[in-house]
Amino acid sequence: MKQFDAIIIGAGACGLMCAAQAGLRGKKTLVVERNDKPGAKILISGGGRCNYTNLHTTKDNFVSENPHFLNSIFSQWSVDDTINFFENYGGISGEEKTLGQLFPTTNKAKDIVSTFTKLLFDTQQDIWLNSEVKDLLPVEGGYELVIHRDNNVFRVFCKKVVLASGGLPVAKLGASDFALKTGRKFGLNIIPTAPALVPLTITGKEADWYASLAGNSVFARVYNDKIQFEENILFTHWGLSGPAILQISSYWRPSETFTIDLLPTQSLDKLIQQERNNGGKRTIAQLLHDYFSKKLVESFGKYLPLDIKIASLSKSDAKTIISTIHQFKVKPAGDKGYDKAEVMRGGIDTNELNAKTLEIKKSPGLYVGGEAVDITGWLGGYNFQWAWASGYVIAQDL
Repeated sequence: MKQFDAIIIGAGACGLMCAAQAGLRGKKTLVVERNDKPGAKILISGGGRCNYTNLHTTKDNFVSENPHFLNSIFSQWSVDDTINFFENYGGISGEEKTLGQLFPTTNKAKDIVSTFTKLLFDTQQDIWLNSEVKDLLPVEGGYELVIHRDNNVFRVFCKKVVLASGGLPVAKLGASDFALKTGRKFGLNIIPTAPALVPLTITGKEADWYASLAGNSVFARVYNDKIQFEENILFTHWGLSGPAILQISSYWRPSETFTIDLLPTQSLDKLIQQERNNGGKRTIAQLLHDYFSKKLVESFGKYLPLDIKIASLSKSDAKTIISTIHQFKVKPAGDKGYDKAEVMRGGIDTNELNAKTLEIKKSPGLYVGGEAVDITGWLGGYNFQWAWASGYVIAQDL
């Protein structure tokens, strides 16, 4: 068995960056990956196009018990560092899409993964695929890993180990609770975990109304008392999805209600007044057809007097219409779970980690980065930026 400076558990975004950066520093690492190829989650991200960072990244784009923890990490590895890394080592140029999202100009996630596989080959890092770390044990001077590979069991010693095995989404891509289980075993505080960036479900008497609108997409402002997002929402057979819903899901808790402004770029009050000034001959349905699909307008018939001419509209009815469109209340029954979630919320408490190196304070030589940490980014490349940065930071200490 070769001697390694570090063993990295997981060939996802954090693990691959960690191995690549360690290799560039002349270190020798072994990456252990349970899948048959590296970067499985990278390859499907962004519909196979990989939104690999966001130009507007700050700590404010993350959900955490301690978002200030990110200041130290992002001061060491910035968005510019990510852009330069992929340009220099992968020949990848970025193209900005909406809201600062950066995609490879080739629109191919495999180009991101290829950047790492080439670097790992060039710097002679080892990677074991179809291999799984079953246990991690503290021993004198380091750690012993129990690795199952090719129907064999290996017990491997290493002074330094990196937990980069991700979180609980998505099982079919090899998601694992290994980092969380290890954290608990080593006595670390775990912030309660839940699916994040996940579609939300509606049940009960409202379910049929949402299901009847499946496929309809609307630009909206979705908000609660913590945050707001302006992007599209999508009605589905089970409830709601779309970018704005995925975003608010990270800030939503069971039994809570949030609000949707279905017409955030207009004032319905003013539009109704303008119609009155022009005689008010049109109906509410005709006015709403200017902004919504026929299907959605018809569905509002459950809540609104659509066929009333605006000239005949009472103050009470006008108030109901305005509040329904601008302050539509939603109380989800739940979410679609880890298999439909982009990421996991919660994880290993940042207070357990050295803010400069991501080494576990109680366990020298053991590091954790990426999704297993209580750092959860918004939709739009933020989670990748955290993964790259955490992988880089850990590599500097190996």
